[in-house]
Amino acid sequence: MRRLACGLGLCGWLLAPLANADEVSVRYGYLQWQPDRGPALAQLTPEPEDSGLQGARLGVSDNMSTGRFLGQHHELDSMIAANEDAVLEAFTAMLDDDISLIVLNVPAQTLRKAIDISGDQALLFNAGARDVSLRLDDCSPYLLHTAPSHAMLTDALAQWLNWRRWRSVFLISGQTEDDQAWADAFRRSAEKFALRVVADKEWTFEADMRRNASAELPLFTQGPDYDVVVVADERNDFGDFVPFNTWLPRPVAGTQGMAADAWHPAVEAWGAAQLQNRFQKQAERPMTGTDYAAWAAIRAVGEAVTRTESADMETLRDYLIGEQFELAAFKGRPLSFRDWNGQLRQPVPLAHPNSLVGMAPFEGFLHQHTELDTLGYDRPESRCRLRD
Repeated sequence: MRRLACGLGLCGWLLAPLANADEVSVRYGYLQWQPDRGPALAQLTPEPEDSGLQGARLGVSDNMSTGRFLGQHHELDSMIAANEDAVLEAFTAMLDDDISLIVLNVPAQTLRKAIDISGDQALLFNAGARDVSLRLDDCSPYLLHTAPSHAMLTDALAQWLNWRRWRSVFLISGQTEDDQAWADAFRRSAEKFALRVVADKEWTFEADMRRNASAELPLFTQGPDYDVVVVADERNDFGDFVPFNTWLPRPVAGTQGMAADAWHPAVEAWGAAQLQNRFQKQAERPMTGTDYAAWAAIRAVGEAVTRTESADMETLRDYLIGEQFELAAFKGRPLSFRDWNGQLRQPVPLAHPNSLVGMAPFEGFLHQHTELDTLGYDRPESRCRLRD
């Protein structure tokens, strides 16, 4: 079969002669369950209930845009589950139905249970869990990550702070496990990129910040001089109240203020406006980072199917973690999977709610293989090896 590079939907007339080839049928599973995080005071823009699912749907649609001309058929079986038992039951049913390419937007502990159930029956894609342990020492040869880890996100932020020479940090962390995981990742990133955490405080207040922020936060942020306040508040219990309420007039970044994520609606360069528009038309809302991770997983498989002319799971896995795989994914650089821990290398946007600030990695942070490996755990730091 001839190999042709073309934009989505732009060269169907060139591919039409290939439509009579033997059809390759690709079935994907998508499963989603995220536990209720409990009430949060500041929740004006909650995560959409179908965040992730809409990205997977767009990925299948994009795969079909060229796949129909190449004799490829892509289809998606999906479910948003009510609890962990339901998602694992649906996962087992997918395996029994011979679906061997499954995207999971679930917590890390649920992902581990799915890995134990699956073994080598399916290639799994993690589009939701950011836990470092899944990339550091608790890896599976049949698990790839399209969601960036906490370490990748905090490395992106720390690079930017170093680049701007805002190197003295006041760190505020919440009490949840997710908050502590994010804060731990940032402490590592601060050391890696020569930042000084001059104050490190845990937010333990239960007062209603909607009424007391202007009184409580200035007192809480007193301390040594600092360049920036970094907030670790994944549930958004207090983080949105920190800007403009600090003792010193300083910018706020982290999980609130300027934040790092897999994607942001303000990304428009590198053809990204096309992706944003197609997603908006389909979902009637902006694309989230979780949507992007699910989309990238489906598109990565679509690219591998096109290149290998196969839907065999082992064939696709070997190609995806091989040196030849690249995914054009609207971030200015080709994306690829790290062959030691299955993490998708990708630039990380830094943005505040309505504008893009920058895209990590930044100029001056060098690596012997690719600057993208300055984000997250590098090969020598990880005990994982997907390939010998």
